[in-house]
Amino acid sequence: MFLQKKGKESKPITRPLLLLLIFDELMMTMSKIEKVWFDSKRIYLTTDNGDTLSRPLEAFPVLKDATESERLNFRIGRFGDDIRWEALDEDIHLSSFYESAEPNPDNEVARIFKQFPQLNVSETAKCIGISKCLLDKYIYGIKIPSEDRIRKIKQTLHAIGQELIAV
Repeated sequence: MFLQKKGKESKPITRPLLLLLIFDELMMTMSKIEKVWFDSKRIYLTTDNGDTLSRPLEAFPVLKDATESERLNFRIGRFGDDIRWEALDEDIHLSSFYESAEPNPDNEVARIFKQFPQLNVSETAKCIGISKCLLDKYIYGIKIPSEDRIRKIKQTLHAIGQELIAV
């Protein structure tokens, strides 16, 4: 049991209060984003403890597809641990910058979309039942789809092909 001291008295700390105290302690010890910038292939940030972190834009397809002015129209969250692009409806948490996946364009899903550049990624994603962002991550090789997901992607493309044959 955790106790809260109030003068000479000690009272038990309620679970919500304990969670709030733990959260406050974490927020005080967590690094905070101080600066964000881009080059043509990556997003970078520096933290208040001097770390410089970066991720490939392929890890954030919404930002990869955005214009330079859209990318620069962001705000750092009030706790300093996230970045928000209101116009793009995109949020990125500081923890995302500790992931290590780099683009791997030599993958099965990328080869399919390279072979058929006329495929609309957004519409194909809708037909599969996943977000465009996730399909982009598969194409860029940032995320690796399961065998079931690859099978679903291929089934969807075969169904589109059957519809085209019927024209």
